[in-house]
Amino acid sequence: MQISSKLPNTGTTIFSVMSALANEYKAVNLGQGFPDYPMNEALVAKVNEAMQAGFNQYAPMQGHLPLREVLAEKVQFLYGTTINPDTQITITPGGTYGIYTSLTTVLQPGDEVIIFEPAYDSYVPNVLVNGAVPVLIELQFPDYKINWEEVRRKITPRTKFIMLNTPHNPTGAVLGEGDIQQLRSIVEGTNIFILSDEVYEHLIYDNIPHQSILRYPELLERSFVTFSFGKLYHCTGWKMGYCISSPALMQEFRKVHQYNCFSCHTPSQVALAGFLKDKDSYLQLSSFMQAKRDYFHGLMSNTRFSPMPSYGSYFQCYQYNRISEEGDADFAVRITKEFGVATVPVSAFYQSGRDHKVIRFCFAKKEETLERAVERLIKV
Repeated sequence: MQISSKLPNTGTTIFSVMSALANEYKAVNLGQGFPDYPMNEALVAKVNEAMQAGFNQYAPMQGHLPLREVLAEKVQFLYGTTINPDTQITITPGGTYGIYTSLTTVLQPGDEVIIFEPAYDSYVPNVLVNGAVPVLIELQFPDYKINWEEVRRKITPRTKFIMLNTPHNPTGAVLGEGDIQQLRSIVEGTNIFILSDEVYEHLIYDNIPHQSILRYPELLERSFVTFSFGKLYHCTGWKMGYCISSPALMQEFRKVHQYNCFSCHTPSQVALAGFLKDKDSYLQLSSFMQAKRDYFHGLMSNTRFSPMPSYGSYFQCYQYNRISEEGDADFAVRITKEFGVATVPVSAFYQSGRDHKVIRFCFAKKEETLERAVERLIKV
């Protein structure tokens, strides 16, 4: 039997490739974005309590209502925007699922989606599998800023989505207020939707305010905004997230959601509903992770790698122009094999393989993990 692949040019993701290489060569894995330290014990205990209390059957399709209610309170507290927990929030199995479902809700064959590169690896396949067309715009190197004039030039009558990611994976760049004003002027009076990937919402540094689409009710009317509890609470294996949109768009989102996932892990939702009531559980995350970024940055100053700014996310990118002229993929493979540190080449986040000779490190690790990695990187 034969199948006509919907993703004929798609292979194994770079994250799986580099993690497998790290395992094979017993390398320190600073490639894939997951913490190697334990998550909050109190949250784990709340999951166990929920199971013991009998919360082991299906949650409602939209998600556990007390969790949606506390999320609406969180949005009001952080961004001053009133969200209806009944009609505007759906709990999802991870942020990536929320992105896929948002695109699938709207896209028709031939629609165009503006995607900024380097881009998280699910974006383009999610567009293609829906029969739509990715319209790729490169962020301006080395600051990874959006060229909004190029965005204007790429808009056509077929443009259906503009996809945003702030804080940005892989670069750690963040959107500013000026970016939001440009976005507003571009979409005003159009039928263009916005998909805003904000899974690193609370991992933003240097006292920079997060420019969430949730701050701007007129933009939210046309937007799907996705979030991740896995990134928030260091439990990426839970695959728990949520999506917020306008009531009309969320109604359509749920039509797709109910026939795909239907509902998510109930005990985790019950636990999160209680845990989120403590505002410090998310307000302290920025300083916690910034300390890791700064610690890693200090260690790396003893190497020949050149740092690029990281204002958010789990990641910091480094140039290696003082070390080698190799392509970034070859360089990443070589230092994994020869020096025992796995990274991710940033060219993997471009469909064209654009190579600025930059590699991405994940600093969401224990201090001893970062120290062990840099001890090896000093020798490169």
